[in-house]
Amino acid sequence: MDEHIRRRRFCRQSVLLGTGLVLSGAGRTRAVAPGNEPSANGTLETIGRLRTIHGNFTDQAIPESDLQTILDATVRAANASNMQTYSIIVVKDRAKMQAVCGYQASCLLVYCVDHNRLKALAQSLDHPYHPGNMVSFITSGINTILAVQTAAIAARSLGLDYLITNGLHRGDMRRQWGLLDLPEEHCYPLIALLLGYPTQEPAHKKGRLSGAGVIHHEKYQPLTPEQAAEITKQYDDPNSHLALIDNWKDQGHKHYLDWLFTAWLRGSETPTERETQMFTLLKRSGYVEPQAG
Repeated sequence: MDEHIRRRRFCRQSVLLGTGLVLSGAGRTRAVAPGNEPSANGTLETIGRLRTIHGNFTDQAIPESDLQTILDATVRAANASNMQTYSIIVVKDRAKMQAVCGYQASCLLVYCVDHNRLKALAQSLDHPYHPGNMVSFITSGINTILAVQTAAIAARSLGLDYLITNGLHRGDMRRQWGLLDLPEEHCYPLIALLLGYPTQEPAHKKGRLSGAGVIHHEKYQPLTPEQAAEITKQYDDPNSHLALIDNWKDQGHKHYLDWLFTAWLRGSETPTERETQMFTLLKRSGYVEPQAG
């Protein structure tokens, strides 16, 4: 199979997986009302039942057979050149989970962008291999995220709940290398997936936008003022379940997005002027190319 066909096949698989959560809408932007998603088959029904549990998990253990099924499924995700440039660390120690990401559940899967397996294979065969650039990191990051989402779908199909979290980036990120004994070079903890059973059923599922500003036909289409106002209205509508909190009005905000931009996203008002710890650790991991000059 030539390179052109391989690339087309990879792109097609990535699109199918990546767009699984998007239910298309026509015309104005609308929120997909939880519970109103169309059911066409078992796979789509599982996708329609995806939801996030915010750390409220019981102590009930996951059957080993279910965990293995999830691990078997996650590695089936589409990935560039079938190199699977990620590593998955399975954590069952609840104290370690808390230290890693700030949550506890029945099981934690830490997904890392990782080229050390390929480096070892290349070295064993006396081949040079240098993945130290942003192209390698971005491509591997896509591989990793596809694997995480596939695991979440597999978990939900088995009746398990999950939380996908970037909690491992909070605080001093350097702790991850110590807690998980990660290689310092060409390995970067990207995202975590908690698995388990919720302490109580969520009151509702979060809604999703679908339409203008999310779906673009043929070319990118900037929002019009009317469309921006409509999206703002959708966020304000409590029945859409798009908001992170319900009491934003009580905090003196006219719109939910006023709260989002001034309270939740505080610190994003101006461009970043200093190097973030994430960038510092990406450089240490070897994924940032030296700048000329």
